[in-house]
Amino acid sequence: MPEIAIIDYGVGNLRSVMRGLEKAGAHPRITADRTEIASADGIVLPGVGAFREGMEMLGQLQPVVRQAAGTVPLLGICLGMQMLMEWSEERGIHRGLGLIPGIVTRLTAQPGKKVPHMGWNTLQIKEPEPLLTGLRTREHVYFVHSYYVSTLTPYVLSTTEYICPFASCIGKDQVFGVQFHPEKSGVAGLTILKNFIDLCSG
Repeated sequence: MPEIAIIDYGVGNLRSVMRGLEKAGAHPRITADRTEIASADGIVLPGVGAFREGMEMLGQLQPVVRQAAGTVPLLGICLGMQMLMEWSEERGIHRGLGLIPGIVTRLTAQPGKKVPHMGWNTLQIKEPEPLLTGLRTREHVYFVHSYYVSTLTPYVLSTTEYICPFASCIGKDQVFGVQFHPEKSGVAGLTILKNFIDLCSG
């Protein structure tokens, strides 16, 4: 059973992520300890809220996350996915972790389409990818966000349509991000968490 470090930096519903990983078969630990993060078999970076505050709260753990991401699988969830990017345009220009090329930009409200994007929506899976194994095309997952990631096509694993098409799942090497909440996405979300655990099992 792989040891998964859920990074505790004061942002996000860590307990729901932990319960999801436990249900999926991992041994998760909520931690801000550098040694525990560095020795884990996999890392989850959760988060809700604003980009700048998230990066500030992560603080001195930023280099720990960057280094660990080069050796074990990392999954960013919601704000955690956005923080994997190089930059965000949320309330100014702010630097991210830079683990995947790209920027974070705001959804623009349109008639009949409110922001934030909240509720169930579908994944359009681009091509077979270990993180998304076992999912059907147009699988439903749960979103809550006002900003989205714009990255290079090779790093886009799935897209979702709301106001505009956006990357709902991304990946580069062992670094992955999902804009939705797998821990709130029923069977589909549990499948993704199980796939991530399998990646952490080597």
